[in-house]
Amino acid sequence: MNNHYQQARFILGTPDTGRAPADSGIEIALAGRSNAGKSSALNVITGQRALARISKAPGRTREINFFAIAEDRRLVDLPGYGYARVARSIKDQWQQNIARYLETRQSLSGVIVLMDVRHPLKDTDRQVLGWCHGAGLATHVLLTKSDKLKRGPAQASLLLVRKELASLHPDASAQLFSALSRAGLDELHGVLDAWMGFVEQA
Repeated sequence: MNNHYQQARFILGTPDTGRAPADSGIEIALAGRSNAGKSSALNVITGQRALARISKAPGRTREINFFAIAEDRRLVDLPGYGYARVARSIKDQWQQNIARYLETRQSLSGVIVLMDVRHPLKDTDRQVLGWCHGAGLATHVLLTKSDKLKRGPAQASLLLVRKELASLHPDASAQLFSALSRAGLDELHGVLDAWMGFVEQA
């Protein structure tokens, strides 16, 4: 386990960027559709079972949650987008908050976009990738729940996503990941280490 992330601690949750921590240092955000597995991924990344609350009900993460990793380095869990069963007005507000965060946060250095490997690249995923590309953000797609598919179909999904990324966000990368089996965790830590500036210390 990467010791940098084991030290993660929750700082605060806020529905908008107005009450976010000081916009300095380095932040890496996790974005994804409701129930894409963001909370599970965050817990596996940090080696902490209950750092992020996991719910089978989509859309439980309704705030932007900030977690301190090291001095002036943070992971940020964004509200899930997509099919959460909430009022349309609330859903629209979430989308606006996500867009505002991605487009205006100066300390944001990269975005991990999580998608269920069985249902990748929905319209909202493409929209988020477009925001990231437009903002010039380093982006890495995490195809979650890869344990739900056999190796062949999982690889086919990965190749499809990589092909579409060539036009959606040419600089973005992608990988398979399973929070259950921890497959792909080392590769994910490698991406985070590079973005966080931990590589030379590793």
